Amino acid sequence: MEPRLVGPGPYRATRLWNEIIELFRSGMPLRKHRCRFKSYERCFKASEAVDWLHELLGCNQNFGPEVTRNQTVKLLKKFLKNHVIEDIKGRWGKEDFQDDGHLYRFPPSSPLKPYPKKPSCTKEVIKFPDWNEPKAGTSQEHILVKSVTVNSEMWYKRHSIAIGEVPACKLLYRRELTQANIEEIWKSMTLSRLQKILGLDSLDEVLDTKLVNSNHIVQNVYNVNKQGIVILEDKSKELPHWILSAMKCLANWPSCSDLKQPTYSGFERDVLKTIADYFGQMKEPLLTFHLFDVFVSVLGLLQKHSKVIEALQISCLLLPPENRKKLQLLVKMMARISFNKDLPPLSESVRTRTLMVQAFSRCILCSKDEMDLDELLAAKLVSFLMDNYQEILNIPSSLKASIEEHVVHLQRVQIKYAGADTDATFPAPSFCHQIGTDEFESQRANGSQEPLEALLEEIAMNKEISVKDKKKKLKQFQKSYPEVYRIRFPTPEAEAVLFPEKNKQKPPILMWALKKPFQPFHRTRSFRM
Repeated sequence: MEPRLVGPGPYRATRLWNEIIELFRSGMPLRKHRCRFKSYERCFKASEAVDWLHELLGCNQNFGPEVTRNQTVKLLKKFLKNHVIEDIKGRWGKEDFQDDGHLYRFPPSSPLKPYPKKPSCTKEVIKFPDWNEPKAGTSQEHILVKSVTVNSEMWYKRHSIAIGEVPACKLLYRRELTQANIEEIWKSMTLSRLQKILGLDSLDEVLDTKLVNSNHIVQNVYNVNKQGIVILEDKSKELPHWILSAMKCLANWPSCSDLKQPTYSGFERDVLKTIADYFGQMKEPLLTFHLFDVFVSVLGLLQKHSKVIEALQISCLLLPPENRKKLQLLVKMMARISFNKDLPPLSESVRTRTLMVQAFSRCILCSKDEMDLDELLAAKLVSFLMDNYQEILNIPSSLKASIEEHVVHLQRVQIKYAGADTDATFPAPSFCHQIGTDEFESQRANGSQEPLEALLEEIAMNKEISVKDKKKKLKQFQKSYPEVYRIRFPTPEAEAVLFPEKNKQKPPILMWALKKPFQPFHRTRSFRM
């Protein structure tokens, strides 16, 4: 059984757990071992299991090479607790697995986790203002209404082609959007974009949208400084000054001009331990419990770099502003420490980057109900955050532009025609699908041909205009739309039917008109050369 990428969607952590169990059972080598003068068939040593599973997880694209041997041991402890494996005497249920020579085996069947049934979350319906209602304190009479009736002659003078009577229309000024309206628009369009990127039919299976605070999204977008760090309105939720100083000390090591550094050995490790202890005592991770499934689902897009970046950008907008600011400062510090070659080693046995992931991954992402793959999934996400934090913790520019454009559209003055239920302005942008060239040409021809044919027929059959004006308009139509005109009038005879010749009787010639008075002959003198 080959490992595969588990994509985004509901219960991704459970699907990963079940897949690792199946890979472990089908691939782990089993052989005969002796223990205390007794032989045991089809079993394995604990150290052999750690070696094999560690290599599997490192090569698996769902986890990657960031997985440590210690994390592999912790996973095997959970396997023993959940009866995925048992010792050679059939004992299981405790997490006393060690990386040693003890013998273990697989039970006849390792239990796979069933997919939990989440309570159905009804979709939240965003209510927008009724634009046709007048503003409070005003009446419809005070709104500028301009009724216009344009006849064919006036329209022809403006547009060269008469199209008949134009119905009365009026301008309607829309009610101004409140801050609450704008926040709900941000929430609706942000969640819609996230759902599209994840490729889900609904976000209800990975997120309870009722818990998403629309005000948090707007604050995270607009209340930022020049570096993009969130500016909190409630200063009591800021990080303590001593923690900020400690983080700044390690992030900018060794140039900490504003700090008086002690000179004793191991000072850097003490500072790191102080920071890790502070974030470790938080009751909830920075990415919050209710967004756990969203971020785990986003990890399924890691093979599509641009998509996972945008998905994480949008997901981080859903955080409370104080959480987003702490995340920005923490991940920035972790990345700087990992790439700082001037900083002394912070551990004797673990690389600095790995130490950063181990120290802070749980305070960034974990589940409220302890999940079996929490630590591995958190390590994968934190590693990706450290490598791409400058992009991920920025505002998604395309989303911001589209929402602001939509808000402007909703505030635009509308032209409404009598009896029409829709506005005359362009509708908000919507998604469309691509069509072929032949279908486009067919739609273009069918969509414009019928109205033009009806317009030509109206001009031809209009008996209220003079023959001169009718010929003039037909000539103008023929010049603008020759193909449509040729279908209606294929021959000159077909056109001549519209203008039948009238038999005009010539007036009788009067005899007196032929008689002219006598004019004498005048001789002209010829000149000879």
